[in-house]
Amino acid sequence: MKILVCISSVPDTTSKINFTADKSAFDKNGIQWVINPHDEFALTRAVQLQASGASVTVLNVGDAGTEPVIRKALAIGANDAVRVNIEPKDSYQTAQEIVNVAKDGGYDIILMGKESIDYNGGAVPGMVAQLLDIPFVNAAIGLEVNGGEATALREIEGGKEKISVKLPAVFAGQKGLVDEKELIIPNMRGIMSARTKPLQVVEPASGDVRVEPAGFESVPPRAAVKLVEPSNLDELVRLLHEEAKVI
Repeated sequence: MKILVCISSVPDTTSKINFTADKSAFDKNGIQWVINPHDEFALTRAVQLQASGASVTVLNVGDAGTEPVIRKALAIGANDAVRVNIEPKDSYQTAQEIVNVAKDGGYDIILMGKESIDYNGGAVPGMVAQLLDIPFVNAAIGLEVNGGEATALREIEGGKEKISVKLPAVFAGQKGLVDEKELIIPNMRGIMSARTKPLQVVEPASGDVRVEPAGFESVPPRAAVKLVEPSNLDELVRLLHEEAKVI
């Protein structure tokens, strides 16, 4: 069984987010990059499936700056990696590059997070499945494989849904696909072995970009807190009505 795990390189959640002076792009200076958390759950589940004979290939669509994150994925346990040498501009372009790698790779399962935590678009997994014309299960919190069929558990409003599909198929995972305590922290042996694992760099096959950002704006800073004496209810009501405008 061959598994392709698609990962994104995203800013660490503790990073301070800034934009360029003209607000036209994200400022990458001083940013610590990590594997997209949703993708990390997918990668861990794929590595677990190695016990049943699966091979795991990691795929990233990104420039050379993403290679430390790719090497971490190899240290976690992936067998090899592919990087498409382009900084993607939108979800469709990303999906196309994934498809161009996956279509001739003979992969039984394509795994990725349901969305990346930087743009939160959530569009890539479904696009990949559509372009490959194979089944797609979103928001998976469980995945079991039995021969040429896979069964996924996913969250729905008010409950959970179990879906069985024929392989090949695309699965978009999230927290719950594995327990958080099962997430793999690379040890020294894994880090050393990652240096020698194959990392293939391929040039992009498509430049089709369908979305161009008009600009970026930072979230407005929080206003100062105003304290009101517990006995001064009239002032509290006035502030909620005139300033907060919630009543």
